[in-house]
Amino acid sequence: MKPPADPDLPALDELNLLNGLLEHRVRLAICVLLSKYDAMSFTRLKQVLGETDGSLGAHLRKLENSGHLDVEKTYRNRRPVTWYRLTSDGRTNLRRHLAVLTRLIDRAE
Repeated sequence: MKPPADPDLPALDELNLLNGLLEHRVRLAICVLLSKYDAMSFTRLKQVLGETDGSLGAHLRKLENSGHLDVEKTYRNRRPVTWYRLTSDGRTNLRRHLAVLTRLIDRAE
């Protein structure tokens, strides 16, 4: 019987490079969506993600407070519309997070 191999310690170090804020699927999904579109409204994000107002609002607030998102409040047909955009820092952090995930996945194969 062959002894178990030593753990892949560099792979474990990669885990420390993940952005903790983007580890939640909803926050990651928001950033991925906004990386593909210039902006999305709260209503559209809610429809696409299937989240409740409270849940989505909490995730968006965390991303906004951390500098990942810019928020713009406008009116359309006299109704308020809140638009969300990924900031350049948010885009950079998303790319880094996805690169780390890709490296981890590659090591697992």
